[in-house]
Amino acid sequence: MATGSLAGQVGLVTGAGRGIGREIAVGLAAEGMSVGLLGRTQDSLVETLRLCARRGARGVAVTADVTRPGAVREAVRAVERDLGPLDLLVNNAGQVDPAEVPLWEADPNRWWQVVETNLRGPFNLMRHVLPGMVQRRRGRVVNLNSGFALRPDGHYTAYATSKGALLQLSDNLADSVAAHGVVVLDISPGAVATDMTTGMPMFAGMKEWGSIGYMVAVTVDAARGRFDALHGRFLHAGRDNLEQLVSRAEEIRATDARTLRLRPYGPDDPLG
Repeated sequence: MATGSLAGQVGLVTGAGRGIGREIAVGLAAEGMSVGLLGRTQDSLVETLRLCARRGARGVAVTADVTRPGAVREAVRAVERDLGPLDLLVNNAGQVDPAEVPLWEADPNRWWQVVETNLRGPFNLMRHVLPGMVQRRRGRVVNLNSGFALRPDGHYTAYATSKGALLQLSDNLADSVAAHGVVVLDISPGAVATDMTTGMPMFAGMKEWGSIGYMVAVTVDAARGRFDALHGRFLHAGRDNLEQLVSRAEEIRATDARTLRLRPYGPDDPLG
């Protein structure tokens, strides 16, 4: 299993101005990786950049909305111009439904804004980052996903739908990018205390939060190649025994586990 140094490598983190995105960027910087920081608020990105610089890392902050293809294209160009070709993309930027309401009560514009941020955003980044990775025959993509991708939730229909679609997108990409030496992983941090999660009514009064620091360590390990054998699969940093997953990677691939699949009703199910 590869566990290479990140010194001299270049990463791009979306939603890097706060929360998990900021911590991941700083964690990568502490390991010697140059970091491109993408977000919508310049002041918060500059603060993250300052924290990365204190770890001795090169960095660049670029303001852009991940849902806008042109802005993403220019952001990727700016990062690669200043720091070099990307070795790692971390799709962290995300939104959640603003209220716990059933779909028929949801604000349509806000509903689609969540889906666009969580699905179109990663698509835009991958669309402009993957060509270079494919050409260089190396690179890793980490999509921050969620347990909501795996189960229905009638009160967070936009978030759950978008995260399920993101996991399916990664699955659809997996074989084609693997042929060019590129790895894609979907990793859920679990319930960690961020501005987004602490504002969700379902987590009101929650006392036991997951560790953001652990998610940072998992992302660093993913950047080093620790989970390459689990390419295209879903990992849950908050619940998984990751060592066990890595040791069983061959079995996981052989049984097509850790992906979204239709569950047959029995051996005679024609779609099974």
